[in-house]
Amino acid sequence: MSLNRRQLAAWMLGAPWLSPAARASTAGADAWPSQPLTVVVPFSPGGSVDVAARLVMPRLAERLHQPVIIENTVGASGTIATQRVIKARPDGHTVLFGVASCVLIAPLVSPERFRYDGLRELLPVAPVASSAFVLAGRPDLPAATAAELVQLSRQQPGRLTVGTDGVGTSLHLTAEMLQQQAGLSWTHVPYKSGPPALTELAGGQIDLAVLPVALVQSFVREGKLRGLGVTSRQRAATLPQTPSLSDTAVWQAFDVEAWQGLLLPARTDARIAERLARETAAVLAEPDLVRKLAEAGFKPMVMEQAQFTAHLQRERKLLEATVQAARLQGTG
Repeated sequence: MSLNRRQLAAWMLGAPWLSPAARASTAGADAWPSQPLTVVVPFSPGGSVDVAARLVMPRLAERLHQPVIIENTVGASGTIATQRVIKARPDGHTVLFGVASCVLIAPLVSPERFRYDGLRELLPVAPVASSAFVLAGRPDLPAATAAELVQLSRQQPGRLTVGTDGVGTSLHLTAEMLQQQAGLSWTHVPYKSGPPALTELAGGQIDLAVLPVALVQSFVREGKLRGLGVTSRQRAATLPQTPSLSDTAVWQAFDVEAWQGLLLPARTDARIAERLARETAAVLAEPDLVRKLAEAGFKPMVMEQAQFTAHLQRERKLLEATVQAARLQGTG
């Protein structure tokens, strides 16, 4: 007897040895998506993560032939959104547009407060985009280059201030990595988000800040801030005059980029995750989307599902070491 895929699926669904739950699971995976997708974004509308989501998800909706509803679930460093998806029905219709701060960092910094394991209770599906950060200085900082900043920092240990978007965020841990790798000491000034840090840096209230490229690029281009270096090995396309920090001797091995990616509840059928990953990769190959992402300070990030999972596992080990060295556990 020869059966095509559709006939085989129908035969399997009618098989008497399959439990009702197993039949429902098979039917659900084959019919997915059978309703609009809810994409949970952990941060406010207009922020860099939200911008990336709103560029990518409408195109994914076209390929999946289902509407995509973006819901900004804000609060507690993105952990409210993360836990919402962890607890969601694992049918593939609730997706986290996640980042490291809520998936990986929050449980490392505040394990008593955030009692979840982002890699065990979520299923990494596909990265979407990556973006570098900028180490920027106030306009009148007496250091025009990263090398001069290192020298100034060593002359005044602990006196220079560095702003980020809060305690235990990706930006904060990047600032800690920079200090640890170069043997420097800055005083951290946490803000509730990136824009207030940017405002105070431009006004000279703080000396330095680690912020997303998209947030600071116009200030650097107009000379309102000093772009001391980007955190990726390659220069940012929108800031070609700003060197990579890896060009500086003490940061030769430094290479940090933030990722945005899609994650599902852990018990989601693997076939649903595989299709979502495949369709996401197809969307990220569209030249017009690549251009729009670049204009917003992002690069498409394409990996197979297993590669994405391994990438997050490696990143968590690095972040855990950074948190321990900076004694950040319990501070978030």
